[in-house]
Amino acid sequence: MAKVRITVVKLPIHEDLVDTYIKKERYPNGFGPCPLWSLGQAFELVDWPNKPTDFPCDWAWADIQRDVAMIMFDGNPPWMANKGQALTCCTDGFRPVSFLIERIED
Repeated sequence: MAKVRITVVKLPIHEDLVDTYIKKERYPNGFGPCPLWSLGQAFELVDWPNKPTDFPCDWAWADIQRDVAMIMFDGNPPWMANKGQALTCCTDGFRPVSFLIERIED
């Protein structure tokens, strides 16, 4: 079975939504990108369906695991430029983390 690499490729923040909906008294210094991730941070998955042991967010894993499975089991989204890759993100409406999923053949 192939391995999968999951790499953080973007850490956006929707400032307009933060300004409108986040409690200012709870976050007086602002509300930045998700603090669990770093740009370029990467994880390898070899033991489906378990998330990588160092993957820091169960919520993000729940959001991306279908795409991880698709790539691991030889799927190829037709909109992606390269076979064996998918781009996906967690569903945090304020600061969604974008992940590149890549199949690594043995």
